[in-house]
Amino acid sequence: QVQLVESGGGLAQPGGSLRLSCAASGFTFSNYGMTWARRAPGKGLEWVSGIWADGSDTYYEDSVKGRFTISRDNAKNTVTLQMNSLKPEDTAVYYCAKSIFIRATREVYEYDYWGQGTQVTVSS
Repeated sequence: QVQLVESGGGLAQPGGSLRLSCAASGFTFSNYGMTWARRAPGKGLEWVSGIWADGSDTYYEDSVKGRFTISRDNAKNTVTLQMNSLKPEDTAVYYCAKSIFIRATREVYEYDYWGQGTQVTVSS
Protein backbone atom coordinates (compact mmCIF):
# COMPACT_ATOMS: atom_id res chain seq x y z
CA GLN A 1 0.00 0.00 0.00
CA VAL A 2 1.01 3.59 -0.53
CA GLN A 3 2.86 5.15 2.37
CA LEU A 4 4.24 8.64 2.79
CA VAL A 5 6.28 9.21 5.92
CA GLU A 6 7.52 12.69 6.76
CA SER A 7 10.44 13.36 9.05
CA GLY A 8 12.76 16.17 10.02
CA GLY A 9 10.39 18.49 11.80
CA GLY A 10 11.13 20.05 15.15
CA LEU A 11 11.92 23.30 16.87
CA ALA A 12 14.02 25.94 15.16
CA GLN A 13 14.91 29.50 16.00
CA PRO A 14 13.95 32.33 13.71
CA GLY A 15 16.53 32.49 10.96
CA GLY A 16 17.37 28.85 11.41
CA SER A 17 16.99 25.88 9.09
CA LEU A 18 15.26 22.55 8.98
CA ARG A 19 15.24 19.82 6.37
CA LEU A 20 12.08 17.83 5.89
CA SER A 21 12.05 14.49 4.14
CA CYS A 22 9.21 12.37 2.84
CA ALA A 23 9.87 8.69 2.27
CA ALA A 24 7.50 7.15 -0.23
CA SER A 25 6.64 3.51 -0.84
CA GLY A 26 3.99 1.38 -2.47
CA PHE A 27 3.96 3.09 -5.86
CA THR A 28 6.29 4.01 -8.72
CA PHE A 29 7.61 7.21 -7.21
CA SER A 30 9.24 8.52 -10.38
CA ASN A 31 5.88 8.64 -12.16
CA TYR A 32 4.17 11.19 -9.91
CA GLY A 33 4.45 14.76 -8.85
CA MET A 34 4.88 15.46 -5.16
CA THR A 35 3.92 18.42 -3.03
CA TRP A 36 4.51 19.85 0.41
CA ALA A 37 1.64 21.64 2.10
CA ARG A 38 1.20 22.94 5.62
CA ARG A 39 -1.50 23.74 8.12
CA ALA A 40 -0.90 26.30 10.81
CA PRO A 41 -2.94 26.31 14.01
CA GLY A 42 -6.43 27.60 13.31
CA LYS A 43 -5.78 28.01 9.60
CA GLY A 44 -6.53 26.13 6.44
CA LEU A 45 -4.24 24.11 4.25
CA GLU A 46 -1.57 26.14 2.51
CA TRP A 47 0.43 24.89 -0.45
CA VAL A 48 4.15 25.30 0.07
CA SER A 49 6.05 23.74 -2.83
CA GLY A 50 5.69 21.05 -5.43
CA ILE A 51 7.89 19.19 -7.86
CA TRP A 52 7.10 17.33 -11.04
CA ALA A 53 7.77 13.61 -11.37
CA ASP A 54 11.07 14.04 -13.16
CA GLY A 55 12.06 17.11 -11.17
CA SER A 56 11.89 19.29 -14.26
CA ASP A 57 9.50 21.83 -12.79
CA THR A 58 8.68 23.17 -9.38
CA TYR A 59 6.42 25.70 -7.75
CA TYR A 60 6.78 27.72 -4.59
CA GLU A 61 4.33 29.83 -2.73
CA ASP A 62 5.34 33.47 -2.58
CA SER A 63 5.81 33.33 1.18
CA VAL A 64 8.61 30.74 0.91
CA LYS A 65 10.32 31.74 -2.35
CA GLY A 66 14.01 32.23 -1.89
CA ARG A 67 13.97 30.47 1.48
CA PHE A 68 12.71 26.95 0.78
CA THR A 69 14.01 24.48 -1.81
CA ILE A 70 12.27 21.32 -2.90
CA SER A 71 14.09 18.38 -4.41
CA ARG A 72 13.55 14.72 -5.05
CA ASP A 73 15.64 11.59 -5.40
CA ASN A 74 13.79 9.13 -7.58
CA ALA A 75 16.35 6.43 -6.86
CA LYS A 76 15.67 6.69 -3.14
CA ASN A 77 11.95 7.49 -3.36
CA THR A 78 12.27 10.62 -1.31
CA VAL A 79 11.23 14.23 -1.63
CA THR A 80 12.93 16.85 0.49
CA LEU A 81 12.11 20.36 1.57
CA GLN A 82 15.10 22.42 2.68
CA MET A 83 13.82 25.31 4.77
CA ASN A 84 16.16 28.21 5.48
CA SER A 85 15.67 31.61 7.08
CA LEU A 86 12.73 30.26 9.01
CA LYS A 87 10.15 32.64 10.39
CA PRO A 88 7.63 32.18 13.21
CA GLU A 89 4.88 32.23 10.59
CA ASP A 90 6.35 29.04 9.13
CA THR A 91 5.13 27.20 12.23
CA ALA A 92 2.74 24.49 11.04
CA VAL A 93 2.27 20.82 10.46
CA TYR A 94 3.89 19.99 7.15
CA TYR A 95 2.49 17.28 4.92
CA CYS A 96 3.77 15.65 1.76
CA ALA A 97 1.28 14.47 -0.81
CA LYS A 98 1.32 12.35 -3.94
CA SER A 99 -0.18 13.71 -7.13
CA ILE A 100 -2.29 11.55 -9.40
CA PHE A 101 -0.38 13.06 -12.34
CA ILE A 102 3.24 13.68 -13.27
CA ARG A 103 2.67 17.33 -12.45
CA ALA A 104 2.47 18.97 -9.06
CA THR A 105 -0.23 21.61 -8.75
CA ARG A 106 -2.17 23.47 -6.10
CA GLU A 107 -5.39 21.52 -6.69
CA VAL A 108 -6.28 19.36 -3.71
CA TYR A 109 -8.34 17.00 -5.87
CA GLU A 110 -5.18 16.08 -7.76
CA TYR A 111 -3.67 14.41 -4.68
CA ASP A 112 -4.68 10.94 -3.57
CA TYR A 113 -2.34 10.19 -0.68
CA TRP A 114 -1.07 12.30 2.18
CA GLY A 115 1.45 11.65 4.91
CA GLN A 116 0.70 11.98 8.60
CA GLY A 117 2.55 15.26 8.87
CA THR A 118 5.52 16.56 10.80
CA GLN A 119 5.41 19.50 13.19
CA VAL A 120 7.63 22.50 12.52
CA THR A 121 7.81 25.14 15.24
CA VAL A 122 9.81 28.32 14.77
CA SER A 123 10.29 30.20 17.99
CA SER A 124 12.97 31.85 20.04
